[in-house]
Amino acid sequence: MSFATAGDGVRLYFEEAGSGTPIVFVHEFGGNYRSWEAQLRFFSRRHRVITCAARGYPPSDVPADVARYSQRIACDDIAAVMDAAGVDRAHVVGLSMGGFATLHFGLNHASRARSLVAAGAGYGAEKQHEAYFRQVSLDVAQQFETLGAETFAETYALAAARVEFQNKDPRGWAEFKAELKKHSPLGAANTMRGVQALRPSLYDLEAGFRAMQVPTLVIVGDEDDHCLQPGLYLKRTIPACGLVVMAKTGHACNIEEPDLFNQHVADFIMRVEAGRWAPRDARAQPGEIMKTK
Repeated sequence: MSFATAGDGVRLYFEEAGSGTPIVFVHEFGGNYRSWEAQLRFFSRRHRVITCAARGYPPSDVPADVARYSQRIACDDIAAVMDAAGVDRAHVVGLSMGGFATLHFGLNHASRARSLVAAGAGYGAEKQHEAYFRQVSLDVAQQFETLGAETFAETYALAAARVEFQNKDPRGWAEFKAELKKHSPLGAANTMRGVQALRPSLYDLEAGFRAMQVPTLVIVGDEDDHCLQPGLYLKRTIPACGLVVMAKTGHACNIEEPDLFNQHVADFIMRVEAGRWAPRDARAQPGEIMKTK
């Protein structure tokens, strides 16, 4: 078993496979390091792939103090895993909570990012829903504490943006729920309170995103409603950003549609490594409908 040590001494578990240009995968709140298995099997044929368990997710440490969980800490933990693996620069791919951490990695560790893929990143970002999201996050934390993961997973797994996954792939959804039941109640509650409920809205980070030159791909499922507008915002704000909207797909798009997800990410990484993922051409003005002169 391999562990990195974060700046505050927390141990972070990671696994790796393959060889080549490194890719680091960062999981969502409802998942864990195993959530990327379909990606590890595919990308390890051409790349060195690394998947890690966030703090609060065994076999990583589960700090009891909520002050040891934050969005900035989650971002810096990616760098700690890369340090332990001896990786200077990597493509970083994250989903949801991991997508937020990936975007913050681009803002705070840009020199170490070959590229960024942020999938399903948007919950709590919409300013009109910001207060509601914070309160729901605190409610979820309390439910994990009082009911435990085994019981509360039955409710959490049926969130609006996950029912399409259940409808199209009942077996895959059941596997997701089974892994959710393994969450540490303490780790889940502290992650919700320290990371999810307190992270800044993506819209408050506009200046940083406009200055960020890292090649970026945003992936959103079209039935992941609260990520659609943030996805468009990121596309219009980050200079070298592309946007993929996956049809009839919900939140956990990497496990709901693994083949399609892998195809989009593989094409993106190939173009980045070929030097063919540039900022938007200045001639492609979004306010123009058609040329008259």
